Amino acid sequence: MKASESDESLQPALNRSIDTMAWPPLVHRVIRTARSRSLFLRGQHILVAVSGGPDSVALLSILHHLRPSWELALSAVHCNYGLRGAESDGDQQFVEALCQGLGVPLHVRQVEFHTGRRKTSLQAEARDLRYQVMQEIAEKCGADRIAVGHTADDQAETVFLWMLRGAGLTGLSGMPAFRNNKLIRPLYDAKRQEVLAYLRATGVSFREDSSNFQEHYLRNRVRREVIPILNRLVPSGIDALCKLADICREDDRCLDHQVDALSSSAVKRDSAGGWAIDRRLLLELPQAFQRRCIRNLFRQNDDQFRSPSIRTVDRLIHLASKREAGSSLDVKGGRVVVDDRCLQFVPLQAREIPPAGHPYGRCQELLPVPGELVWPGTDQRLQVQQQARVQIDSALLLGKDRILVDADRVSQPLMVRNWLPGDRFYPSGMRGHSKKLQDFFTDLKIPPATRARIPLVVAPEGILWVVGYRQDGRWALTAATKCCLVFTSENPTLKRRD
Repeated sequence: MKASESDESLQPALNRSIDTMAWPPLVHRVIRTARSRSLFLRGQHILVAVSGGPDSVALLSILHHLRPSWELALSAVHCNYGLRGAESDGDQQFVEALCQGLGVPLHVRQVEFHTGRRKTSLQAEARDLRYQVMQEIAEKCGADRIAVGHTADDQAETVFLWMLRGAGLTGLSGMPAFRNNKLIRPLYDAKRQEVLAYLRATGVSFREDSSNFQEHYLRNRVRREVIPILNRLVPSGIDALCKLADICREDDRCLDHQVDALSSSAVKRDSAGGWAIDRRLLLELPQAFQRRCIRNLFRQNDDQFRSPSIRTVDRLIHLASKREAGSSLDVKGGRVVVDDRCLQFVPLQAREIPPAGHPYGRCQELLPVPGELVWPGTDQRLQVQQQARVQIDSALLLGKDRILVDADRVSQPLMVRNWLPGDRFYPSGMRGHSKKLQDFFTDLKIPPATRARIPLVVAPEGILWVVGYRQDGRWALTAATKCCLVFTSENPTLKRRD
C-alpha cells in the first residue's frame, strides 16, 4: 500500500521528466542559458516583449513550454509604433491571437513619435520608447523579469557595429545577458538559424518586419551582407564575436571597479544627482582611467546607463586641466562647470529657478539667431540679430540693455539660463580679469532671490552677457570684427544697480 502511494506521488514528476525529454533542442539550450547566467528562477513572473517576429515568438513559445515545470507566470507586451500602417496593425492582431491561444495576458501600447523634435535615429528612439514601456508595464503587473528575444546573431552584429565606430571595451562588450537585475535575454546563446529551425519543427508561425529589409539601416546591411560572408570565411565567426563580447565585459567590469576604488575619495555626490570630482586627483590618474572615471560618473546618473561620447569626455578632461576656473560645458542632462578645485556636474533638475511670487517655468531656453524669447524669471524680452559691422548705426545706443558681440568669435547654439555655482566671466571694463559671478552679484548688493532670476546669454565658449548688468569683455568688437550679434533687452522688471 505504501509503495503504491509512493509510486502515485512520483508519477507527476515522472511525466514531467518524459515531457521535457521530448522538448526541441532550443528549449534545452534556453534552460542551460537561464541556469548558467542566472536569468530567472522557478516561480518568477516574466514579462515577454513580443513584436511578432521570429525571435520574440520563439521566446514566448519556449517560456510557455517551461511554464508548468518552472512554475512561471507569463505576461506579454507589444508596442505598436504605427510606422508601417496596416502592417503594424497586422503585427498587433497576430500577437493578440498568439497570446490568446497560449493563455498569456497581453499588454498593448500604442507608441507615438515626436518626429519634429527627434535628436536621435528613428531606431534609437523606438528602442528607448520600447524599454520605457516595458519597464512601466513590468512595474504595473509586478513582473520579476523582462525578457527580450535577442540572439547570438544580434550580439555579433552589435559588436561588429561598435567595432566600426572605433569603440573601446564598453562598446565591444555588446549586450549583456542580464541587465539591471531586470532585463534578460534567454536566447543569448542561440543562433538565428536555431530559432528558425525551432519554429519550423513546432509549426509556430511568425511575422516578417519589412523594415528589416531596408538597406539604409546599417544593421540590416551588416546582417544581410557582412555576416553571411563572415560565416563563409570563419564558420565560428559569430561564436568568436560573442566570446569577444563576454571577455570585454569582464575586463570592462574589472576596470570599472578599479577606477571606482581609485577615484571614490575624490568624488562627492548630492541628493539632486549632481557630482563633483577633485580636479587634481582626476588628472593624476592615467588618461584611460580619467576617461573611464568621467564616463562612469555620467552612466551612474543615466536611466539607460549611457555615457557621453568620447569627444565630450575628452573636452571635459581638457576643461579640468585648465589652470583658470570658470569654464563650463552643456551636456545631456545638465551642465559641467569648473571651479577652483573641482569639475562639477549640475543636473537640470537642480537648476530650477527658485519661486519668487509666481512660477517661472524652465530655467534654460534656446535663443535662435535671429530670434527672441521672453525670459520667464523677469518677463524681459531678449532679442538677437546678426548684422555686418558696416551696417551698424554709429548712433546705436549701447549699454545695459543693448550689447554688440563679435559673431565670428562665438558659436551656436546660444542659450539663456540662470546662473550656476562656479560661473565666472570677464566683465567689460576690468582689463581682461575674470570674476566669479557670485562675487559680481555680491559687489552690486543683489539679493540671492533676485540673482536666481537674472538671465545670462551663454554660448558654448562661455557667458556673453549678464543681461541688464554687464557684457563679457572677451567677445567685444575689435578692429578685425566683420560681423556682429546685436543683443537687446526690453521691459526688464528687475531693479538694477551698478
